[in-house]
Amino acid sequence: MQSEMGQKDLVVNSPAWIANAIVYQIFPDRFRRSGRVEAQNHLVFKGWGSDPIEQGFHGGDLYGVLDSLDYLERLGINCIYLTPVFSSASNHRYHTYDYFHVDPLLGGNQALDALIDGLHSRGMRIVLDGVFNHCGRGFWAFHHLLENGEDSPYKDWFCIEKWPLCPYPKRGQSSGYSCWWNNPALPKFNYQHPPVRDYFLSVGLYWIERGIDGWRLDVPNEVPQDFWVEFRQKVKRKNPEVWIIGEIWGDARSWLDGNHFDGVMNYRIGWSSLCWAADKSLNKNYVNPFYPLRKLKSEQFIDILRITLGWYSTEVNRSQLNLLDSHDVPRALNTLMGDISALKIALLFLFLQPGAPCIYYGTEAALSGGIEPSCRESFPWGKDFDKGLTLFIRSLVDLRKQLFSCYGDTFEWDTFGEDGIVGKMNLDLESPSKKDYSVVALINRSRKSWLPIIDYSTDPFFLIGQIDLSQDKRLGPQSAAVILLSTPS
Repeated sequence: MQSEMGQKDLVVNSPAWIANAIVYQIFPDRFRRSGRVEAQNHLVFKGWGSDPIEQGFHGGDLYGVLDSLDYLERLGINCIYLTPVFSSASNHRYHTYDYFHVDPLLGGNQALDALIDGLHSRGMRIVLDGVFNHCGRGFWAFHHLLENGEDSPYKDWFCIEKWPLCPYPKRGQSSGYSCWWNNPALPKFNYQHPPVRDYFLSVGLYWIERGIDGWRLDVPNEVPQDFWVEFRQKVKRKNPEVWIIGEIWGDARSWLDGNHFDGVMNYRIGWSSLCWAADKSLNKNYVNPFYPLRKLKSEQFIDILRITLGWYSTEVNRSQLNLLDSHDVPRALNTLMGDISALKIALLFLFLQPGAPCIYYGTEAALSGGIEPSCRESFPWGKDFDKGLTLFIRSLVDLRKQLFSCYGDTFEWDTFGEDGIVGKMNLDLESPSKKDYSVVALINRSRKSWLPIIDYSTDPFFLIGQIDLSQDKRLGPQSAAVILLSTPS
């Protein structure tokens, strides 16, 4: 029986490769234009780098992602997560009209095949976005309804409220069908109708057979839970190493019971980390109860962290997709009001958590777009952006490999003064000298104050900012240190 605080008794068989995953989320239309997609010939696109708020397409494609694999490998990435790639009439492609074909503007199925092969040849993996709750108005079964009305044999695929349907309603007019967030461009599927379930089970299996390594499932809480039980069973039977991630923003215990998903998009780690690292310099313009941007004291931050990790078993925590930001929320640097030092602190904390850290494309280039769609900027290829964040993220990848391969993946965190936190991870390495080792991570978010660290005298092997290890041992403002301590047994 599930306990009040966690699921420690549950057994979740998640893919082993997640433990070493460093994920990079890509919004394909805005990442890179290859110039090799024939379907783009003689078409007019928005200028690369134009305002993301405008409608239209910038022309990024999957060959552009393939051409960037050397760059991503140097950054330390070994898994990419693509926002939707299937045929759609929107630049974000959450308005799908064909789930078995990659959008021609992205290069079609052959481009995805080439990308999968390119990734796998490097030992890298790929996760696709599954938008199975709703579709676009151009989806073949919905188009059939618009043409045939009540006489369409596909009418039960959707939740019809009244006829005739009105796919482009005027203000105050009903569309006549259930749609996502009352957006008539997004008709909701009727999962009480068996052909709908069968269709999406076949979609899930088709792309697994084609070689993808995981599914990120869009708004899965709006699809009946029993469908995801069957989805997991069939997908895992086809390939047990497939990673299934649900877009659940809050408490996901009912979804991480071993029957549905391996992990979720762990937004709680994201917003709480940013709110703490920002201190008093926090952009609170974005309003979302599941991504609440508010000032956090160190005690409040640690409480949120303990509760979040305590909800789940160790294996579930290791299977989460941890992130600071995404295509749906303001970029981390926007939330932090442009403070690079605060971003580094938040990124360090992200990389010290169990579960896979996820970098939203362009974070390393200091992109700072605000509320979506402003956060969906074109990547600044060819521009001389500061490579400091790129090198820093690479250093975090190396740190994580060093720590988690030798020690573990779970720090115990506590407050350390008013503006500091300290994490400690212990392990007996059975060394010849019979010493017990511990790793200590110290983080000081203050922009002015030095943090006393009297108990720690060893030189750090990872440092952000300044540390003074003279007689009055201190950690500088907006600084962090990771220290290896040993004590004779």
